[in-house]
Amino acid sequence: MLRSAAMRAELGNVPTRLVALGSATILSLAGVVVSTAGPASASGHRPTPGAAGLGDRLYPLLGNGGYDVQNYDLSLTYPQKDPAQQVTGDVTITAVATQYLSRFDLDFSGDAVGQVWVNGKRAAFVRSGEELVITPKKALPAHRKFTVRVAGFKATPIEANADSPAGFVKTPDGTIVAAQPDEAHGLFPNNDHPRDKATYTIRITNPVGWTGTANGVQVSTRQKNGKVVSVYRENHPMASELIQVAVGDFVTFSRGTVDGVPVRDVVPRRLADELLPKAADEVNEIRFMQSKVGKYPFENYGTLVIDATLGFALETQTLSLFDTWWYSLPEFVLNPVGAHELAHMWFGDSVAPYEWSDVWQNEGHATWYEYEYALETGVLPDYAGVDNLTDLYKAIYARGDERRARYGPTAAPLKADVIWDVFNPNVYDGGALVLYALQQKVGAAKFAQIERTWVSRYKDKSASTGDFIRLASQVSGQNLTAFLTDWLYGTKTPPMPGHPDWTVNPWPAPAGAQASTLAATTQRHR
Repeated sequence: MLRSAAMRAELGNVPTRLVALGSATILSLAGVVVSTAGPASASGHRPTPGAAGLGDRLYPLLGNGGYDVQNYDLSLTYPQKDPAQQVTGDVTITAVATQYLSRFDLDFSGDAVGQVWVNGKRAAFVRSGEELVITPKKALPAHRKFTVRVAGFKATPIEANADSPAGFVKTPDGTIVAAQPDEAHGLFPNNDHPRDKATYTIRITNPVGWTGTANGVQVSTRQKNGKVVSVYRENHPMASELIQVAVGDFVTFSRGTVDGVPVRDVVPRRLADELLPKAADEVNEIRFMQSKVGKYPFENYGTLVIDATLGFALETQTLSLFDTWWYSLPEFVLNPVGAHELAHMWFGDSVAPYEWSDVWQNEGHATWYEYEYALETGVLPDYAGVDNLTDLYKAIYARGDERRARYGPTAAPLKADVIWDVFNPNVYDGGALVLYALQQKVGAAKFAQIERTWVSRYKDKSASTGDFIRLASQVSGQNLTAFLTDWLYGTKTPPMPGHPDWTVNPWPAPAGAQASTLAATTQRHR
């Protein structure tokens, strides 16, 4: 994600009845009666509920315990040509139980749920806040595959808001999804944490004249009775926060294949002539990124532009999302931002964070390649107000203590507020600064090897900051644990290798002093 204006300035419940019966609990719902106690297993163990959250440091209740999702088969129906309409859906989730499960949760904050089946049998459920708590008729054995189908769920899109997270968003031309970090479950029930990636089939039904586009490759489309049904398949595991479903009066434009990567863009039909030429630089950005870190990790790539004010650009998997504000900016800004979002396909999408405190891995790397692209295309002076990357990182370094005090260490944001705490300047520029320090420590050749090995070893997986530290140490042949721990978790900015003359501005700043700023280095994007 890349934040825009704000950060530029800084640089229907279903009734239920619970009846206690001894140590068991009976849940009555719409005629389904289930005992949550369940029989003992052959080993004598009794089933237990899955946790209502994964215990993420910043979002403790995001995601759920007790199972690992393998695949989502998601169907969404858009009844009419109305961006504000309520959408209905059906999702079948294939998962593996990681414990002997008496019940389990899905994340869901949408409008309503119709019915739930587990392994083909009706299951009881209750809504509890943003949790959909499901109790199957029979407990689910550990290490066994199961399916859960949630039918008749409903969700209503919201207005885009540049001052808050977005989610399921309406625009003048249709609806899109901007789910990072915790908004995907506003559209459909899921295990909403990047630690649990899964493959997706997305089936979209909409009126003729509208277009439905989603992550991955379109595998079929058919028209019947005034409706169009489009099916997309994302075969690479994807975090729920990266889902994209764009439905409306959009046009899809193919740019052909670029170094083996099929490229397609999606824009409002009425703005196509204006917007499509401005997206053309993605062809150069793809060549640049593959030269740096290797083969593109997914089936295709492209850009989705909407006529709304999101306040950020976002790396939804295989189809990066921008609003028209970005497309009003000059090329020397738009193109490095495009490189930032493309870099996320490797850093953040293919290799997802294990928990949200690891988001510096996404944003620090994307910012690194954003600046590299600005340098290599000759626009760094206009973009960042400096002539070279050494001066750029020296200026970022000077603000190190200030940003650590305000926002927390690079790998430990202080709070979960999206705008200023999770996606903060010390995650973006501070994350890129950590990478600069690492390059200075191990040399450019070893650094490049670390980057390529990281995206290769953890492709299609979720990885932690600890994983990055261990890999960097292994590839470099140096024990970098203390070095990177200081840079990533320290409350003070460490000395910069190779630059003993670099200094950090005093913080708190002396009375009357103002922190220095770089003209164009703080436009933050997810």
